Amino acid sequence: MTAGVVRIALVAGEASGDLLASQLIEAIRSRLPQAVFFGIGGPRMLGKGFDAWYPLEKLAVRGYAEVLRHFREIFAIRRGLRRRLLADPPDVFIGVDAPDFNLGLERALKRRGVTTVHYVSPSIWAWRGERIHKIGAAVSRVLALFPFEPAIYERQGIPVSYVGHPLADMLPLADARDATRELLGFPEHQAVFALLPGSRQSELQYMADTFIETARRIHDAIPDAAFLVPLATRETRSMFEAARQRCAAEDLPLRLLFGHAHQAMMAADVVLVASGTATLEAALLKRPMVIVYKMAPFSAWLMRRIGGYLPYVGLPNVLAGRFVVPEFIQDDATPANLAQAVVNLYADRGVRAALQTLFHSLHLQLRQNAAEKAAQAVIGCLPVAVREHAGPAAG
Repeated sequence: MTAGVVRIALVAGEASGDLLASQLIEAIRSRLPQAVFFGIGGPRMLGKGFDAWYPLEKLAVRGYAEVLRHFREIFAIRRGLRRRLLADPPDVFIGVDAPDFNLGLERALKRRGVTTVHYVSPSIWAWRGERIHKIGAAVSRVLALFPFEPAIYERQGIPVSYVGHPLADMLPLADARDATRELLGFPEHQAVFALLPGSRQSELQYMADTFIETARRIHDAIPDAAFLVPLATRETRSMFEAARQRCAAEDLPLRLLFGHAHQAMMAADVVLVASGTATLEAALLKRPMVIVYKMAPFSAWLMRRIGGYLPYVGLPNVLAGRFVVPEFIQDDATPANLAQAVVNLYADRGVRAALQTLFHSLHLQLRQNAAEKAAQAVIGCLPVAVREHAGPAAG
């Protein structure tokens, strides 16, 4: 360790990891102003002074078919990063999610005596539970976002800290539907639906047409319906606009937004959302939802062969331990099925009210001041001489 400097390497593999890591960097730096951060990250991390050796976008692919297409480039990045980190080891390495990339890297570093932290437990409770042994060999500590996860690691003797979910700290506890509708110009009683077909180009490739055809069917059933479609990048917006033309849907009242996913969900009566972190965001915003996911046929076939341990994939259902919102995956994700589920949920005010109550309880459970707790856990992994320079633990 360079005198007076704490060197922390991080690798984030997608937008959600970029957010988590940026908040963690800020929380650590508030205690250790001399810390420097480097590795693989995105724009939020760069905004906190992170030194990106490789851009996050190089790792942001999902699904087996997509990963195979980019395998050589991803493998070369990991090999180069491992060589560089082993030649000049950091004081601690933090892998932020992206387990398929990070766990092998963490194992190599841990064998060389580097303290390794994995931020976001891999979903071993859902599928590939045998990975827990690989995790134990790779990490010095796991930072878990969900309250049921620590017991899984503790049974295997793997150090773990429950830190809660940063999104629960960021998003408001109160329902902001009325104020957001007024801001966006929607009357109180108009039917408004948010469509979130995914943040990656690969997701738009498989879901854009399905979402548009679903909106057409919803509009047929509810003629005054309006649709908000937040899209993360210019590329995904272009892909959605191309799908709209392909589906001859220029007449549908689809309002495309650059970002503003939270506002779109807050204004909506029901959200149609691709499975992933956005489903948790919808729950934290107290929004009833229908969950959908489609991927490359080979990826879907391989996942079916591997098998899962839970009958659901959406995070609201996982956290509740039961089906509380409908899910439609792959071949079941037809416009007819999705539209019927959305219309049914819109029509049943009692179900929507019950979901909002449940989601409020989940929000309280996950609201733990996550970045501060994660920073405290990371600093606790550093040598005593380094920890003495840290400020007092917050919260």
